[in-house]
Order: sequence, then C-alpha cells, then structure tokens
Amino acid sequence: METMETKAGTGPENKGGSHDADDAEKKAPTIAGGVADQNNRYDQQAFERVLTARHPARPYALDLFAGLFEEFIEIHGDRRYADDQALVGGFARLDGRQVAVIGQQKGRDTNQRRVRNFGMPKPEGYRKALRLMKTAEKFGRPIITFIDTPGAYPGIDAEERGQAEAIALNLREMAALKVPTIVVVVGEGGSGGALAIGVGDRVLMLENSVYSVISPEGCAAILWKDAGQAARAADCLRMTANDLLRFGLIDEIVSEPKPWTVNASDKIKKNDESASSQSERQNIDDAYELIGANLKTALLRNLDEIFALGEQGRRAARFRKIRKMGEWLG
Repeated sequence: METMETKAGTGPENKGGSHDADDAEKKAPTIAGGVADQNNRYDQQAFERVLTARHPARPYALDLFAGLFEEFIEIHGDRRYADDQALVGGFARLDGRQVAVIGQQKGRDTNQRRVRNFGMPKPEGYRKALRLMKTAEKFGRPIITFIDTPGAYPGIDAEERGQAEAIALNLREMAALKVPTIVVVVGEGGSGGALAIGVGDRVLMLENSVYSVISPEGCAAILWKDAGQAARAADCLRMTANDLLRFGLIDEIVSEPKPWTVNASDKIKKNDESASSQSERQNIDDAYELIGANLKTALLRNLDEIFALGEQGRRAARFRKIRKMGEWLG
C-alpha cells in the first residue's frame, strides 16, 4: 500500500474620495495574481481552505482505510474495461461492522500521481465503484465513500468510453440503494467527479475540505478571463463546509482543531532526533489521531441513526433530502 500521505485580510476599506480609491487599489493585496479592489472585495479564507484541501500531506483514501477501518480488502476492475487506480475501494470493518468503502486516491510523488491520474477517475473507475456498491447492497453492507478529487478525468479517451453516462448512472443508482450510505468530503470535492460517489443518506465534510461545481481557477478563467483571480472566485463560489451546511447541502462538519496531515514519519526524517523534531512529530501524530477519532465517531453515530430508520424510511428520507436541495429565485 502507498505511504500515507493565514488568514489574510480583505482589500482595504475605502471611505474617501477618488485619491483614496486610487491608493486603496494600489495597496490592495494580490492573491494568485488577483487584486481585491474596491468593487470586488473578497474573503481570502475560502481560498486558504482550497489550498489546505489540496495539501500534499493531507490523508488520502488508502490512509483512511488503514487508519479508520480493519481488515480492508481491495477489489479491482469494473469487469468491462480496466482497473482505474484513481478510485479505490473494497470491504472492511468499522469497529467490527462490515462495510464497503470507496474513495479517490491522488498519490504522493510523481510516479504515484501518474499511476493514480492525480485522483481523476475515468469511466471504468466509476463503474468499479458501482459494482462494489451493488455487491454491498446484495449482502446488506453499509457504504461509506470518501471524496477527494479535482474532478472526473476530461480526456478524449474517457469521453469515448462514456464518462458522462458513467457519472449519471451512479447518481441514479446511488439514490435508490437499499443500504445506508454515508459520504465524506475529505479534501477537494470537484464537480461531477465528486458527485458520482456523492449521493447518500448523510453527507459529512471535514472542516478544511471544499465542494464545488468547478475549481476556483476554472471559474475565474471563465468569468474574468484570469485564472489568477482564483481567490476571488473561491469566495464567490461558497464552497466551504460552513457555506454548504448553511445551504443544507451537507449534514455535518467534522472539526479539524489542528492541521490534518499524515503520520510524522512521512514528513520528518526518522533519524532526526532533535527536541524540536520530536515535538513536531508528536504534534502531527496527535492531530492525525484526534481528527481521525472525530471522523470515526461521526461515522458510527450516523450509521446508527440511519439504520434506525429502516429500509423504507431511509429511502424516503433520502428522497426528501435530495428534493429539497436548491432554491428557486424568482
């Protein structure tokens, strides 16, 4: 298995005349090439969440499978074309309960990222996930999915093999599953690539994860012809966990009181025995265990609540949950 992998102020307020406005624009901070001017102020906190969600030391699916579950057994292939290694899954135990687990895997170094396709699944990945979900449904096992992808792979080969159809089919089938389904956004939740394993009875988000129809860079390139204004776009997209909870699109936020990164042995040289390194190693390990425990507790609690509804109650509640998403603006 692979190794486990400032708040800045807004633009200056302008309450003076034209000269003050000119000065404010000149002094406005530039973030990734974008300027927070008087008419287009934005909160940089949203983009900081994006950068945290993309941090290369943040835990990926295989890290979570190893840390939260026992007896994980991976399955491979969609039985139609190939085994997409950008999406991993299998069966495991959560505190003794038999469950199916699915997640996107980005990879740590250059070779891993190439093999994992930077966590961007192709159609065969989503069909593998659906095969696993149907098997879990057959044997009555709950399903837990972990979302961390910039999006579905947009290459020609993926389109030729039916990328849109694979995503749409997963959306339909997940909405009708008879077993409890929990979705956890642990890093990036990018567009249809995330939604294809993102329909469930409960949707949880880590505090520093993001979930959006498009990346901030893509949004900025479309709206302002300048990908450098990604921070401004991130604020406008309302893609953070707090925003989505307020909109009713997710059900719970799992707190991250400290930065959530993989075990210290992967970040600090083992032969560095200085006091500062030992202290840093302990802090990283403590944070990893604390946030992992928070997530595990949330998963167990939500599983109990969903099981209590019964099959018909679960499906009815899931239908109501999906139907009330969104808001008509007249």
